Amino acid sequence: MAGGMKSLAKETFFYGVGSVLPRLLSWFLSLYWAFALPKISDIGVLGNFYAWVALLQVILTYGMETGFFRYANKEENPERVFTTTFISIASTTLLFFVAALLLLEPAAFVLGGVAMKPHYLLMLVIILCFDVLGAIPFANLRFKKRPIRFAAIKIANVVLTIIFNLFFFLACPWLQTLFPDIFSWFDINHGVDYILISNLTASVIQFLMVSPELKIKFTFDRVLLRQILRYSFPMLILGIAGILNQTVAQIVFPWIYPDKAVAFTELGIYTQNIKIAVIMVMFTQAFRYAFEPFIFAKNKGAADDRQSFSDATKYFIIFGLLIFLVTTGYIDIIKKLIPEGYYEGLKIVPIVLLADLFSGVYFNLSLWYKLTDQTRWGAYISIIGFVITIAINILFVPRFGYMACAWALLIASLVMMLASYFLGQKNYPIPYNLKSAGSFFILSMILFAGITLVYTYVPNVWLRLLVNTLLIAVYIFVVVKKELPLRALPVVGKWFN
Repeated sequence: MAGGMKSLAKETFFYGVGSVLPRLLSWFLSLYWAFALPKISDIGVLGNFYAWVALLQVILTYGMETGFFRYANKEENPERVFTTTFISIASTTLLFFVAALLLLEPAAFVLGGVAMKPHYLLMLVIILCFDVLGAIPFANLRFKKRPIRFAAIKIANVVLTIIFNLFFFLACPWLQTLFPDIFSWFDINHGVDYILISNLTASVIQFLMVSPELKIKFTFDRVLLRQILRYSFPMLILGIAGILNQTVAQIVFPWIYPDKAVAFTELGIYTQNIKIAVIMVMFTQAFRYAFEPFIFAKNKGAADDRQSFSDATKYFIIFGLLIFLVTTGYIDIIKKLIPEGYYEGLKIVPIVLLADLFSGVYFNLSLWYKLTDQTRWGAYISIIGFVITIAINILFVPRFGYMACAWALLIASLVMMLASYFLGQKNYPIPYNLKSAGSFFILSMILFAGITLVYTYVPNVWLRLLVNTLLIAVYIFVVVKKELPLRALPVVGKWFN
């Protein structure tokens, strides 16, 4: 395997530690919330809140991370690119914070109705501002290929969040029994408040940890900023449409679900079950952190290593399908991590897993418009995906509830993936191995059909797990046989040397 692919594998591993491990820990924490919070609707409220945070974070970074990577690789002075983009984001974040303070109460009502209390919104705004301010320093760590420091800070952030949560939900009830007067303020019914306070404190500490990246001489280049904004603006539209494709259901569900009394309860079931598919999201995110700097660095030189891009996408699909099979095959074990009150939503898990896989493939395919500076196409494709998502939600959520949300994710991701492929082959042809990808997809769907039949007709849990393990082993055997011959295994072992 070429040196570039070895480097990509190494960085995927380290960025995987920095992004996957924190997400995994956060995932366990969110599972714990389902047991700790008194009502399922509380999970729905948190899902609604953090969907808004995800959307606003994309708006406030307005594609500058990708713009930073593009121009840091083009310009002779990457530090000038770093300081210019950071000053721009810091300025707009300050304006946002002031506007949020002035419009706190009406904004709270518009965003979440009675569920979004003004002090909730204030904490969410502060969390958001510190996370946005850290975006370019974290991007700079990736640009400088410092994945270990990147991983350490990300892990520290989530560990602190967990510690603060455990303090509120485990230590405080115990301390309240010992010192009732001192801890009389504690009330488990205010669990949402404690979760937001924990997140806020950890976000502030995370920014302080990454702030040494700011200890350089600051320069601001207006001309350069205009160039970066021109490049990044379509990425903003792309990012908004992309994040809405993932979160719009959690944003609009309370507005469009006909029974308002149970809307947040239904949203809580949906929110908790899509977290089971988080392993696919973690895999995609880890790959993205390494792949984006990789493709720009590759394109910087004279050689156009399109075959490396093709190989990377092929292996992404192969391992993504394995994650899909493992998650669905062992759902009997995985479901034990959530309370029984959420089990009725398990039927959306395979749908969301495939949607996340298609979304990851779409990201890999999207390199063509980034490398050719035609980022407007990314915006067009994402807008199409968003229109599909919002249309399906509005039309079918009133009748089918959260099932419509899951299918909207899948259909939109599939359309975006196909659109990006066909447009990319016209503008920046890459020899993707469609035969290999298609054969593995068909094989995985056949095996998934077998897993589904096993769940339907085999009542014994242990027998189901045994049969599903054999089905997954078939996929692994074919992968090793076709794509990872035994003579190649020693080479794979050297990736991380």
